[in-house]
Amino acid sequence: MAESAEELPADAAGAWQLVVDSVYGMWADFLVRLPLIMAGIVLLVVTWGVTKLADRTVRFALRRTRLRRSLRELVRQLVYITIWVVGLLTAAVVVFPGMTPAKVLTVLGLSSIAIGFAFKDIVENFFAGALILWRFPFEPGDFIECDELMGKVEETTIRMTTLRQVDGQLVVVPNAQLFKSPVYVITSQPKRRITVICGVDYETDLGQAQQVLRDAVEGCSSVDADHPVEIFCQEFGGSSINFEVTWWTGSTPLAVRESRDEVVRAVKTALDAAEISIPFPHRTLTFKENLALQQVEHANNEA
Repeated sequence: MAESAEELPADAAGAWQLVVDSVYGMWADFLVRLPLIMAGIVLLVVTWGVTKLADRTVRFALRRTRLRRSLRELVRQLVYITIWVVGLLTAAVVVFPGMTPAKVLTVLGLSSIAIGFAFKDIVENFFAGALILWRFPFEPGDFIECDELMGKVEETTIRMTTLRQVDGQLVVVPNAQLFKSPVYVITSQPKRRITVICGVDYETDLGQAQQVLRDAVEGCSSVDADHPVEIFCQEFGGSSINFEVTWWTGSTPLAVRESRDEVVRAVKTALDAAEISIPFPHRTLTFKENLALQQVEHANNEA
């Protein structure tokens, strides 16, 4: 017990000395590498400046080309990413002299599998964004619809696409969702076909009603004159003969709403002027005679 008590201070002193030596070694190694670390930081600052200059230069150069806007954006972002990757690799080689570009690429190659599994969604959105910018047929300013989301494309980046809905809300959509799901590009064409259903009374002359509807729709300023107005009898409704009224107008949501409003108003006015009624649903109720007698008897008994 006496020997153990005497050895304890010596062991504690040795442990403390080991900690001090380790901290001193780390500090000395930091001081030795401090110039290299400063050089690496300077390289990162230079890389940042080069990316800003390259971004402006690429933007100016691409404006003079006939490439699609989304393809120009893809080229710009790839140049931006490439410069940063080269800058980071150069800074790593400067800070750690024993590390060569070949070793860095080897480490990146071995770690790519782990990174792919750990950041699967990020990698998936990255490649989906690249393909969207390269080949997809919608540009910033187009209205698109995907998975119950509908809005105006404001920006498409490598990772996400931002949509401004018609009610003003901003929706951030991962590119993988747009790549996997059906996307309806509402404004891919300047004009869009609209259809409404209009019913007339069964006693109405259908030929006359069809002509009245056609004249009313063709007289609307929002209806495109380059496409014919189509009026077809569609079905025998519960209380009316239903017509399918089809015309072409602007493709934006606002243009569609304005045109639909104008056409419905014009059709209602024209049918009223021609004394053609748009009937309400009619229902006929029948009762069995014995049920009515039972109800009368029950009322008499209660009285």
